[in-house]
Amino acid sequence: MSLMRMLSFLLLGLAAPWALAENGVAPDKILLGEAAVFSGPAAQLGIQLRNGILSYFDYVNANGGVNGRKIQLVSEDDKYEPASAPAATKKLIEEQKVFALIGYVGTPTGVAHLPVINAAKVPLVGMFTGAEALRVPMSRYVFHVRASYYDETDKIVEQALSIGGKKIAVFYQDDAYGQAGLKGVDIAMTKRNLKIAALGAFERNTVKVENAVKTISAAQPDAVVMIGAYTACAAFIKQMKKAGSGATFYNVSFVGSQALADALGKDGVGVAISQVVPFPWGLALPVVREYQQLSAKAGHTDYNFSAMEGFLMAKVMVEGLRRTGKNLTREAFIEAMEKMQDVDLGGFFVSFSPTSHIGSRYVDLTIISHDGKFLR
Repeated sequence: MSLMRMLSFLLLGLAAPWALAENGVAPDKILLGEAAVFSGPAAQLGIQLRNGILSYFDYVNANGGVNGRKIQLVSEDDKYEPASAPAATKKLIEEQKVFALIGYVGTPTGVAHLPVINAAKVPLVGMFTGAEALRVPMSRYVFHVRASYYDETDKIVEQALSIGGKKIAVFYQDDAYGQAGLKGVDIAMTKRNLKIAALGAFERNTVKVENAVKTISAAQPDAVVMIGAYTACAAFIKQMKKAGSGATFYNVSFVGSQALADALGKDGVGVAISQVVPFPWGLALPVVREYQQLSAKAGHTDYNFSAMEGFLMAKVMVEGLRRTGKNLTREAFIEAMEKMQDVDLGGFFVSFSPTSHIGSRYVDLTIISHDGKFLR
């Protein structure tokens, strides 16, 4: 063997195993990416979700990381606009060269991100959306930590009817997210041999709710199920109350509970919101106590449902990375995730399999109290 060939083999041996390592994986680091909304009227959804994610990652890194590697998160703003979404994910995968993705926000953007994720075969843990379009057919690369909008809307309809409501209207964002929630309400109503009393739609990233207020208030509903983000939902509730409506207002979890309560002020009393994560101010569950402790340590004492969800996403990601072991590849990570059955994250359980990537069906209902806080 020539001297040059010997040197080549030697250099290759010295470079291994990192020379052939997966993108985003180094001896001391794992690079993850997040494309979500960080600007515009829905910004708090992405900001709070990321706060929760980083609270847990900071703790993990301070304790040596995962199998000796510390986690680094890079973020891209997709502005909650489908037109911006594919480029944001492509930048994370092709330019930043992340290992995996976490904490995406929204249905319309999620639908636009998904083809890029599937084509690149990059795993994504945690989408802040319960839309069926992102769950069926199942993507091998996407792991959902939360329950679906069908789960949430069924719980809401059941509650509205149980307290004597008969006429139920729907206020929804006129896009994939709104349509997903609307379909969930329709399924829940049809199951009970009932029909939706009135519909009112609005355009994403706007507060143009006047037409919806006019249509829905004319129907005089007992309850309104709302499928939107906090700015438009707050505007709708305020205008409905000004118009004299006595309806009970129900929101799905994506609304951004704390942001909605803040935007409503005194008009928020009695507004209901379905939740897919444990109550962030409780003390009964170990995972909530852990969230509070680590969130406060990271400087975030404004506990909220969005950050709680981000915290759970981060816990699921870390558990998957830990189970994969030192030889970290995307395929090995997916296989490890699919073997997670009834994993206890501290009173919140998740399960995945090769045929189901829906980790949880947990749904709870909360209402906004007189002081702007939440009651179960």
